[in-house]
Amino acid sequence: MSTEHLPQLATGEGVDGDASLSGHPRPNDGQGIGKQARRRVIWGSFIGNFVEWFDYAVYGYLASTIATAFFPESDHQTALLATFAVFAISFFVRPLGGFVWGHIGDRLGRRTALSLSILIMSGATFCIALIPSYSLIGMGAPIILLVIRVIQGFSAAGEYAGASAFLVEYAPANRRGLYAAVVPASTAAGLLLGSLLAAVLSLTLSADEMASWGWRLPFLLAAPMGLIGRYIRTKLEDTPVFRDLAKEDEVIHAPVKDMFAHHWRSLVLAVGAVLLNAVGFYVILSYMPTYLSTELGFGETESFFATTVALLTYIGFIFLTGLASDRYGRKAVLLTASVLFIVLTVPAFALLNTGNFAVILLVEIGLGAMLTLNDGTLPSFLAELFPTRIRYSGFAVSFNLANAVFGGTAPFMATLLIGLLHTNLAPAWYLVAAAAISLVAVLCAKETSRRPLTH
Repeated sequence: MSTEHLPQLATGEGVDGDASLSGHPRPNDGQGIGKQARRRVIWGSFIGNFVEWFDYAVYGYLASTIATAFFPESDHQTALLATFAVFAISFFVRPLGGFVWGHIGDRLGRRTALSLSILIMSGATFCIALIPSYSLIGMGAPIILLVIRVIQGFSAAGEYAGASAFLVEYAPANRRGLYAAVVPASTAAGLLLGSLLAAVLSLTLSADEMASWGWRLPFLLAAPMGLIGRYIRTKLEDTPVFRDLAKEDEVIHAPVKDMFAHHWRSLVLAVGAVLLNAVGFYVILSYMPTYLSTELGFGETESFFATTVALLTYIGFIFLTGLASDRYGRKAVLLTASVLFIVLTVPAFALLNTGNFAVILLVEIGLGAMLTLNDGTLPSFLAELFPTRIRYSGFAVSFNLANAVFGGTAPFMATLLIGLLHTNLAPAWYLVAAAAISLVAVLCAKETSRRPLTH
């Protein structure tokens, strides 16, 4: 991803916003950040989420194959449900990870938390490739898979929040939305690489080869990517706003306690705002290939291709959304996303049933574009919702709590609801419900885009 089109970063601009907003000169005014430092900030924030979501993409896209490797004695739907259950259970530890990484990020610094989390996360992802299959060690195989997924979920809990806070605190006041959009762009890029690899593997390997060793290959890439990300992050300074906080001895010892005591309303609104993102992201960008192949009978290669094209357009839409949120405000863009999902999701899923591949491709692109209105705005909105001294904790806890309860369970719930309601429109109605809750939460929140970060 090129950094040339992102605005110049100035250290002071990430502290209190514009001087006209804060009412006093910025403490670090005039201390510019060089071109190389700017690139490291962007890439250091980008790569951790890239690795995290690459793992989730591969796991979601190859769910059918993984199901046969770890649950071969079950019928296909039961095995698929078991595979998605492991996917979901690993999310339940994410709120705990949010508390831990939030505490580290608010007490010791954003860079410290991000450097540790990427090392653990990429190591756990790599280990998935080394697990023996059910045919070799029986029930030990799915148990080991579950343990590693839990470790991965714990370590990943600090990534999205930390990277978003890092970028927002470095960004100029009038470009925080654009800079924070790098984070969801990195998640889409990780999903894109996962989709491409899954498509290539499904084209070049037989079903037996995929089941025995082919599915393991993508997970092996996590180790080198994680080490590169770790190296970049260790070369970064912590954010100007956090360094000012530490210099003035205003870092608090119990950020989570302060969050619950004084900012519980912001926490509740944040969880509600994240709900659409949590369900929508996993249904549209992770579960969709499985939905197309399992429920609608499309070939896996066609399903992966449609998702790949949708992800390519998604990345472009993300940055447009970041710019729009800087110009029109976070609330306007987030509310638009919720309304569009409430009105258009069920008709869009109905069009998927036409069986026309061109229509399916356009629907996936359209749903992805709608989701970027939420996904591209949410990182800056959540970071601005909490003050600097608890920003990491507030973001990490709210984001991971919503994703634990509703995001990680989305593929499982979609599969379960289809079976219970006997309609493949069930995932669409699930998305509509999530959008309605997010609509109410955003309506109750204040506009954050023009507030200084220290507000």
